[in-house]
Amino acid sequence: MSWDTLIVAGRHGGQMRKWIPVLVVLVALIASVWAYPNLPERIPTHWDLDGNVNGYSSRLWGAFGLPLAMVILYAGMRFLPIVDPRRENYAKFAGAYDGIILAVLLFMLGIHAIVLRAGMGHPISMQKVLPLSLGLLFIVIGTLLPRARSNFFVGIRTPWTLSSEKSWEKTHHAGGYVFAFIGLVMAASAFLPISTGWPVVWVVTACAILGLVVYSYLVWRDDPDKHNMFSPR
Repeated sequence: MSWDTLIVAGRHGGQMRKWIPVLVVLVALIASVWAYPNLPERIPTHWDLDGNVNGYSSRLWGAFGLPLAMVILYAGMRFLPIVDPRRENYAKFAGAYDGIILAVLLFMLGIHAIVLRAGMGHPISMQKVLPLSLGLLFIVIGTLLPRARSNFFVGIRTPWTLSSEKSWEKTHHAGGYVFAFIGLVMAASAFLPISTGWPVVWVVTACAILGLVVYSYLVWRDDPDKHNMFSPR
């Protein structure tokens, strides 16, 4: 297979990849249309940490609110590279960027399915479903994070990662492991008592994020090539 053939195949793959999130949004809309006649006037859309319903929405908003949010998110994520001063870097991690968009949309689709199911009267164990779903999302993002390149909207953006290529790369490499670890802790918390699980998640997440911020500064401090964060690269 020639090099030109590989390039063409890669371009077609990238175009096809961009359509997958659109299909996810369409699935959410189709599910809403299908479920709408079977939904009551008020449906549960919010749960507390114990898994008890503590918020309701109208049938219309409950059925179509999340799909609308998915449309806005997808449109926004496609718009961000256009206005980013470092827009040229997005081409360097296009696959990972598309993967992050898809992962977030799939997470939202899962939550949407839960809302519709709860609205139709089926029992939902949110104290297990939510941390498992969030944990999986963090693990997926953790696998994609090291491939991110310097930009102003996606990734671990501190003053030091944005002004040092070395800090960006090392922080995102470490951040991949950190996010995956946070995801594992979140998933494991689903099998712990509520009074233990969520406090552990909050503490681990806060310490991990603080650690990444400090790490980004330490790498930046020792980088002789650091420069102005607003300069194009």
